[in-house]
Amino acid sequence: MDIQKLNKEFENRTRLGIMSTLMVTDWLSFKSLKDLLNATDGNLASHIKGLENKEYIEVKKEFINRKPNTSYRVTQLGRIEFTKHIELLEKLIKGI
Repeated sequence: MDIQKLNKEFENRTRLGIMSTLMVTDWLSFKSLKDLLNATDGNLASHIKGLENKEYIEVKKEFINRKPNTSYRVTQLGRIEFTKHIELLEKLIKGI
């Protein structure tokens, strides 16, 4: 198995956490992601921006009760690439 095929965009544990969480939810707010991953605002924002730049996640900005709310979800491309990454990890672990 070629370990070089693993997607470097998902190697960081925060990015792995973002993608894993968003794969099983529809839209999730910045605050919810921050709380779930126990991340700082700046750290989470930089990782989200990296995933957004690769078009693996999309952002929705809206106002709820006059307060700004930013939410995220996985794009189709993100779903495909993350699934490939996880499948390669599973093969690596199983020694296939």
